[in-house]
Amino acid sequence: MSLSRHLFVLVSRLVGLQPRARRRALGAGLLGALLAVCAPTHAQEAAGNQRWVSDTLHTYVRSGPTDGYRIVGTLQSGQKVELISTQGDYSRVRSESGSSVWIPSRDLQDMPGQAERLPQLVQQVAELSDQLKTIDDGWKARTQGLQETLDSRKALIEELQAQRKALNAELTASQSELRTAQARLGDENSQLLMRYLIYGAGIAGAGLLLGLILPAMTRGRKRNDRWF
Repeated sequence: MSLSRHLFVLVSRLVGLQPRARRRALGAGLLGALLAVCAPTHAQEAAGNQRWVSDTLHTYVRSGPTDGYRIVGTLQSGQKVELISTQGDYSRVRSESGSSVWIPSRDLQDMPGQAERLPQLVQQVAELSDQLKTIDDGWKARTQGLQETLDSRKALIEELQAQRKALNAELTASQSELRTAQARLGDENSQLLMRYLIYGAGIAGAGLLLGLILPAMTRGRKRNDRWF
């Protein structure tokens, strides 16, 4: 798995965490990712005849491929050597100084020692920390932008709700005024109808009165005319 893939997996796991939990998980995740990434990388670099002395204090080397040969020196932990051949439990290697010696095969490994890998791990930890900080800052900026957008939308919603309440209040007041005007108009219509009725009754009464008076006056005149 590549370093970018490990970084993606690590970030995807950290995104959903709270900032404090994210920081706690960061340290453990970085070390695990780096060890998983660095081991295959160094194994590929060790392809061929390159070997490293295992991480012990020192390793005795002999002049031949068995324990019966005399010890001719030592190789230090993590020292880089070139594998020449293997015979039995021993391997013939050439050190950086150019000397050819035999060393137990169990004391060789296919990747650099811890002393050589540590600076690389430290550097990669620093690089990953910077990348994660950049991602975290970008996430915080994005979250802040989303929060600002949410706040502005909340403010707009509150403003629209206030306008709606004001319009509802105006509508209620208009409906109340309309009902009052309708009631007043109904009263005025009733009063006007009553006036028409009274006026008509007055006219009818006057006509009736005239109808009774005129015949009586006519009969009285006729009687007076007979006396002369």
